[in-house]
Amino acid sequence: MTTNACTLFLMAAQPNRVLSMHDRALDNLRFIRETMERSGTFTAVPGWGGVAMGVTALLAWWISMMQPTPRTWLNVWFLEALVATGVGTVAVWKKSNAARSEFLSAPARKFLLSFTPAIITGALITLFAYRSGSYLILPGVWLTCYGSSVISGGTFSVRIVPTMGACFLLLGAIAFLFPDRGNACLAAGFGGLHIIFGLLIAKRYGG
Repeated sequence: MTTNACTLFLMAAQPNRVLSMHDRALDNLRFIRETMERSGTFTAVPGWGGVAMGVTALLAWWISMMQPTPRTWLNVWFLEALVATGVGTVAVWKKSNAARSEFLSAPARKFLLSFTPAIITGALITLFAYRSGSYLILPGVWLTCYGSSVISGGTFSVRIVPTMGACFLLLGAIAFLFPDRGNACLAAGFGGLHIIFGLLIAKRYGG
């Protein structure tokens, strides 16, 4: 009996073993493909952390509505920015640990480097507005700069993230067109959009 004939005989005699080897090979290929995709994508975008950020933003909006002066209004939102940054950082750290990935992995660093420039731009414009008293432009500035940051960082993340950034840009445009509705746009964006997209991210990609 030739070698090929022996191989065919063994395969016919052990069909389950052949199928098992085939299934394992497919599983290995699937694991390799998913690992390569994760290695180039920042997947630690927080879902429930985004919801928490949205809740704190709505609380800040409610408190800001009661402020007697534009500067105290700005102080409320400045404090909210610090709180939201802390919440988001802790949420990313927890999700990274849960996924057993580095907090500052290569995709995370790419996300952060892409996310930061527009945020810095918004901070500089805010400083100028604070010194000059030009408060009406700030909601539009914050929403558009944050939306630009999310879109830029989202190129290294899951697809839903750039979509959220585009929604922030749209709200920023509305805030510029209707400056008297700026505070409501802040609530809709930093509050509503964070909650909605946070829930979607938590459902599709985990907390």
